[in-house]
Amino acid sequence: MTPPPRALLVRGAEAVVVDSSTVRAGELALLDGRVVSQLPAGLQPDAVIDASGCVVTPGLVNAHHHLLQTAFRTLPGTRGIPMREWLPAMAQAYAEAGTDAELTGLAARTGLAESLLCGVTTVADHHLTWPAGADTVAMARATAGAAAQLGARLAFVRGAARDDPQEAAASAEAIVQALVPGRPGGVSEDGMLQLAVGPAGVHSDSRETFELLGEVAARHGLRRRTQANEVVDVEVAAHSYGRRPLELLEEWGWLAPDVTLAHLCGVTEAEIGRVAATGASATHAPACDLPMGWGVSPVARLREAGVRVGLGTSGGGSNDAGHLLADARLAMQLAPLAGRPLAAAEALALATEGSADGLGRPELGRLSPGSAADLCLWDVSGVADAGVGDRLAGLLWTNPGRRPRTVIVNGRVVVEEGQLLSADEHEIVAALKARVGR
Repeated sequence: MTPPPRALLVRGAEAVVVDSSTVRAGELALLDGRVVSQLPAGLQPDAVIDASGCVVTPGLVNAHHHLLQTAFRTLPGTRGIPMREWLPAMAQAYAEAGTDAELTGLAARTGLAESLLCGVTTVADHHLTWPAGADTVAMARATAGAAAQLGARLAFVRGAARDDPQEAAASAEAIVQALVPGRPGGVSEDGMLQLAVGPAGVHSDSRETFELLGEVAARHGLRRRTQANEVVDVEVAAHSYGRRPLELLEEWGWLAPDVTLAHLCGVTEAEIGRVAATGASATHAPACDLPMGWGVSPVARLREAGVRVGLGTSGGGSNDAGHLLADARLAMQLAPLAGRPLAAAEALALATEGSADGLGRPELGRLSPGSAADLCLWDVSGVADAGVGDRLAGLLWTNPGRRPRTVIVNGRVVVEEGQLLSADEHEIVAALKARVGR
């Protein structure tokens, strides 16, 4: 039996941000997990959501997270140190905790719950920690299961960081067969789960790893993601190869339209042109790059060159928070140091359509007819928003700890009045604390 249509109307908003170029008033109609121009004649909505006093935006898309690190925030000895020391310190913490499917699932559930409560409806999880002998399929299932339980969209990236190249590729193949067998682009039928592959970077992974994971991606039409131009990445590339990271990635076949590069700090004008010419996209992660001392990615220059740029928080081991809207605000604050200011509409576009485009998901990050029904209602009626002359600019500039009142994913309400509907927040916290003792 065909299930009845799910219909919602969102009414009374101060403004509806359709995309980076369109902000309008009026109601928003949702049907069967999609935005529609209007509900069919005679069809009554299942619910009418009052958006008075709110700005409605597309659900935010976090293009670069490491969900496992949610269990390892603010660890002593991991702050204010060079990356070459930070990496082994984090690796030791993972080993002591015993990274397995249980911990992976608990950390993912915590990070995804935080994301939803901050208005992030899609998270790209670049998972890099795979202990020897671990059941990698079970670990991937644990993260996917956490997302399904909470109602979040997930792009799970089978990463690698000094993994055996053959084992990494075999694991990636097994994860595809277990989670999305035969699905075009590695995207589940309902669009809630997507798989991708991605070595950590040339600083940790060999050409063979890049090539073998690239072969898995080509077989299944998966997106490819990696990190480039962090300080260690540049140092290792120079020491081991006498080259720059982007030179190596291009030589190894990893500058292409299906590839997204996180960080991109300290890139030259020539390198910006190289990325643009190949069609690769980028992810800005300012709240990781800044405290790690990597510098500021020249976001405006990348965009002007034609590079699609998204926004990511990176993981709890460097950023400590999954608040993507706050990071969009930080991106605006930092942008003048790297070329020119970013307007609020540009910064929001990084966190929505820019991130979605890097995932190859044009239906996400927008609220035009046909787009996925992923959206947030942000209350702008309080004192923190008093005196604001531009509602969109105010959404990002004022109230840096802002959280949405309502979050809808795939046409279903998952956060209402600032509370998760699919799980108990306190139980999520208690379960992780019972495992890691923090």
